[in-house]
Amino acid sequence: MTPKRTSKYNFLKFTRLREDPRNLARDTAIGTFSGIVPIIPLKTILVLLVTFITGTSTIAALLATVVVCNPLTYVAQYYFSIVIGNTIMPYHFDWERMKGVLDILLTKPELTVAFQDLAELRIEAAIILIVGGTIMALPFALTSYFFSQRFFLNLREKKRKNHTLGNEV
Repeated sequence: MTPKRTSKYNFLKFTRLREDPRNLARDTAIGTFSGIVPIIPLKTILVLLVTFITGTSTIAALLATVVVCNPLTYVAQYYFSIVIGNTIMPYHFDWERMKGVLDILLTKPELTVAFQDLAELRIEAAIILIVGGTIMALPFALTSYFFSQRFFLNLREKKRKNHTLGNEV
């Protein structure tokens, strides 16, 4: 499928969900939050866990995650997560530091020293990414809640009017 067809398909699936607009808005916010936090291998697990705990629609949250987290948004999400995380956290992660650790690994120092440096960098980078991504995701999730609630309420009203008009004819 082409990207345009895929987008249209996901939009139609989203609009055809039959649930309370407030619940769908909550699911959209959960999916938006999960889609923005830079934890690519764990996004689905996070959505499944949160929707299970809250008893909400996993499908709606996963659809929102797919819309927000895609190859067009990865680079920006990771970049701004690093910028925000570096600003807030006492650690500092940048490409020069990453290159330095890789250079150390390539010069083949004592194996335990190399792995210790790499482990330290991985932990600090993960903390910076997760904290920065979480802070960045919160306003987007809240905004998506209010916009999607309005969207689903309008959609429900439109369907109700069309249904009422169809019965009168």
